[in-house]
Amino acid sequence: MWKHFYLLRIEYLGYRYHGWAPQPGLKTVSLMVQKTVRFVLEHDRFKILASGRTDAMVSACDMAVELFVQESIDEQDFLKAFDHNLPPDIRANSIRKISKDFNVIQNAKRKKYGYFFSFGRKAHPFSAALIATFRENLDIKLMQEGAKLFEGNHDFRKYCTRPSANTITQRQIIRSEVIPNEQFIANFFPKTSYVYEVESAGFMRNQVRLMMGQLVLLGRQEIDLQQLKRSLIQSEGEHLHYIAPASGLMLLSLDYEKEELGQDSKSS
Repeated sequence: MWKHFYLLRIEYLGYRYHGWAPQPGLKTVSLMVQKTVRFVLEHDRFKILASGRTDAMVSACDMAVELFVQESIDEQDFLKAFDHNLPPDIRANSIRKISKDFNVIQNAKRKKYGYFFSFGRKAHPFSAALIATFRENLDIKLMQEGAKLFEGNHDFRKYCTRPSANTITQRQIIRSEVIPNEQFIANFFPKTSYVYEVESAGFMRNQVRLMMGQLVLLGRQEIDLQQLKRSLIQSEGEHLHYIAPASGLMLLSLDYEKEELGQDSKSS
C-alpha cells in the first residue's frame, strides 16, 4: 500500500506527555506528531512508526520516526511546515527519503540514554523536567564502579518490567558510565549534577530506569557491589522493584549505518 518512505528526526521535552506510544484519552508525543502530519498533508493516508519509544515524562534529543505515504512529498517544504506546526516542546530537525527495505526499529545499531541527576538539596523547580533529585547523599565513586559492572553481555531479566515468554533478556551493554553533567547547563540547575550514560543496540521496558535505580541504591549504600553483580545472574534473587523517576531520563542518540540512509534535508 505504501510507496514512499521517509525518516524524520525529532526531539522533545517529554515532561507533559504520557510517553510516545498512543494511549486512549491521553496526550502522547505520537498523538501530536500524528495530528501535525495530518494537518500538513491535509489527509490521513499515512502511517508513522518510531524507534526508541519513551515512557511518560521521558525526553528525547534524537527520536527516529518513519513516515509511510502513498504520494511523494517535497522534503524541505514538508519539514518546514511540520516543524512550524508542532507544539513548542517538540522540534523536527531533519527528513530524508529511505528505501522500503529500511526498518526504523530493526535497523537501529546503537541507542544512547542519559539519566540526569543531582543529590542533596532539592533542586530548583524549573529543572524538574530534566534532572531527578535524590535527597540522600550518594557515593558517586561507588556508583561509577557499579555502572561498569553492567558493561558486556548479561541476562537483564530482572531489569525488565513484565517480560513476556518471548522477551530476549540477554543484552549487551556497550558503555555504562556515571560522569559529571556538562551537556545541559542552566543558571537554575544544581551547582553540581551528573548523568548516567548507557549505550546498547536495544533496551527493554524500564531497563535503564531499573539500572539507574540499582545505582542509586548502591550510592545510598543500601546494596553493595556483590549484590549488584548477583542481580545480573538470572537464577538468583527476585525481580527488581526500585525504578528511578522518569523525568531524569533522556534518549540522547539513535544511530543507523550510514549506507542505510540517504541525504538529510534539515530544518533551518
